[in-house]
Amino acid sequence: MHKKSDAPENTPDHSRRQFLKAGAAGACMLGLGAFVGFSRFARAQTVPNGQPAPPQTAEKGLIRRKRSPWFTSGRSGRITCTLCPKGCTLSPGERGACRVRENDGGEGYTLVYGNPALVQLDPVERKPFFHVLPGTKALSVSTAGCPLECRFCEVWDMALVPPEDLHAYDLPPEEVIRHARGMEARSVSYAFGEPIAYYEYVHDTAALARENGLLNLLHTSGYIKAEPLAELSPKLDAINVDLKGMDSAFYRDVVGGELEPVLECLKQLKADGVHIEITNIVIPTLNDDRSMITRMAEWIGNELGPDVPLHFARFYPLYKLANLPPTPVATLDEARNAAKDAGLNYIYVARVTGHEGEDTYCPACGETVIERLGFVVEEIRMEDGRCAACGQKIPGRWA
Repeated sequence: MHKKSDAPENTPDHSRRQFLKAGAAGACMLGLGAFVGFSRFARAQTVPNGQPAPPQTAEKGLIRRKRSPWFTSGRSGRITCTLCPKGCTLSPGERGACRVRENDGGEGYTLVYGNPALVQLDPVERKPFFHVLPGTKALSVSTAGCPLECRFCEVWDMALVPPEDLHAYDLPPEEVIRHARGMEARSVSYAFGEPIAYYEYVHDTAALARENGLLNLLHTSGYIKAEPLAELSPKLDAINVDLKGMDSAFYRDVVGGELEPVLECLKQLKADGVHIEITNIVIPTLNDDRSMITRMAEWIGNELGPDVPLHFARFYPLYKLANLPPTPVATLDEARNAAKDAGLNYIYVARVTGHEGEDTYCPACGETVIERLGFVVEEIRMEDGRCAACGQKIPGRWA
């Protein structure tokens, strides 16, 4: 099996990897803090038809809102949101737990339609998607809002604040596509915040992206009801779901939600044929128990199949869990071994640059089929989605 560690000690490649691995913690923290929206973006970008995408400055306050079909009416002007499992019932003037859905005079509105607080061009590996168009770029958009309240939220200052407190762009769906094409992105990514909170924006943008030959990538907590998911999933090419733990009490106490709806979401996505990847942030003392990891990996293998990629991500102290230490690399190695023992074929380690768990290995012959260093794809050894060494089919969206 070809691995990163096979390089001789005195090679420049080995030295570069060792340097990056040693600095991974600082680099990851820099990455977490550096992505919140640009003050100006897309300067002098041009789409293929020659029309310029004008530069824009973010502005504070609510920019645009839109009626939402995902509410049912009740008595005395009260309405109930039907989008996520929390099912918030709102009196006139009230907002849901996500902070971005409101009852205005007995009608339900989304307050963040076309108002992303983040617009950013990223490697698709950062989403993270390791089995989707490796080495290409995705245009990411995200607004305020999230129905959950994870104590370890990495974007709490965007997802867990009212939308009027943020600087946001006026970027309706057609402008997202204009910018994506002008930046030569291959996909549109709804990520960093919680795309379920800005569902209507995702829905309409995804429809236009599909018409323009762009893939739609979603990174989500998976906290969504069956009906809106069924309407959205045909527009999705790939989804990465944060499966935050395999314990109901952990979900209630640390995440602010329930585990079961996330598992149901994953099973529905599997039935709908959407390419699935899963991320699990391994948090010391809270969800790093090997038995919990094993239970999660076995569930994935039994319900979704052994070929679903699983990313174990390193936790760094922030928000309400700033008192905890970063995840030891040894803990991530143990989680990876537990998932291997449970029969999963594609297991990754995230936020430890230079780790062999960044690479994709053929489950049949053991050869490296995609070699990565952080978010950089260094080499691809596949032909038509198959291992170049033995011909084994590698699941993913490769074209």
